[in-house]
Amino acid sequence: MNGNIIKTPKIQMTQSELDALRLKRRRRLKQNIPLFIMLVPVIAYYILFKYWPMGGLVIAFKNYNFADGILNSPWVGLKNFHILFSSSNTLQIMWNTFWLSFLSLVFGFPMPIFLAILLNEVRKSWFKRWVQTIVYLPHFFSWVIVSGIVLSLFATDYGSINKVLALFGMEPINFLYESNSWLAIFVGSGIWKEMGFSTIIYLAALTTIDPSLYESAAMDGAAKWRQMWHVTIPGIRHTIILLLILAMGKIMEVGFDQVYNLQNAGVADVSEVISTYIYKIGLGNAQFSLTTAMGFFESIISCSLVLIANRIAKKFDQALF
Repeated sequence: MNGNIIKTPKIQMTQSELDALRLKRRRRLKQNIPLFIMLVPVIAYYILFKYWPMGGLVIAFKNYNFADGILNSPWVGLKNFHILFSSSNTLQIMWNTFWLSFLSLVFGFPMPIFLAILLNEVRKSWFKRWVQTIVYLPHFFSWVIVSGIVLSLFATDYGSINKVLALFGMEPINFLYESNSWLAIFVGSGIWKEMGFSTIIYLAALTTIDPSLYESAAMDGAAKWRQMWHVTIPGIRHTIILLLILAMGKIMEVGFDQVYNLQNAGVADVSEVISTYIYKIGLGNAQFSLTTAMGFFESIISCSLVLIANRIAKKFDQALF
């Protein structure tokens, strides 16, 4: 090549060809107009309820009050953040938020994968449908209902479990008032409620696996567990990593409904999280600037975790964006 750069010749189009191309684009645009119209409410929703409220984050850098409003409230710079990080109570709340999310992720994330793989091996279609319905049903329950079920099971005075223990002459156990047992109940109730929804997603991903791969593995002498490990799990790897990245973005977001309905003063040292802190301090005590700073910091951490998880996934060619 002697160091010369090879230039590809530009394709020259006649005027008639250009007119035909423009006409084709207009036709395609007209055909997609109904789809664009259907997309307008979605775009409006995200603009009004997701992007527009982001302007309120400026409150974190102001001493907000109703009289002056968002724009005219006095600036205080990073004072609200300094107050947050200088308080040991705030650091404990952040740790509780991270710890509860971490436990839910570690114990809750693999369960739908395991359940979906087991259901995929079931050959009785009626049994498979019944199990799917049973595990998916709690997803539609509100946390008020779920917390009522939890209380009826684990309450000290009238809980079903303590009544059974009393039949054997055992003393009642304060499941909801001890930190370790409360953490186990919190994680377990979250898994029970949301496991079915993720299982449906993994079952849909399992349908994309080529059945011939299982046949080839069986011919090579691979048992069921070997087939699951070398065929099933690699086949849904993309879905697992996608949901893991999304879960990493919510690791600092513990559901308000779940915590608020299950917490009590006896376990406040492990159950007080960012969402309940914002509700009690921000709305209860009208400290809007302080709690906005807390929420802003939470969003920064969540965004950073998503970027880190996506960067790690990119190393294995599994990046989300």
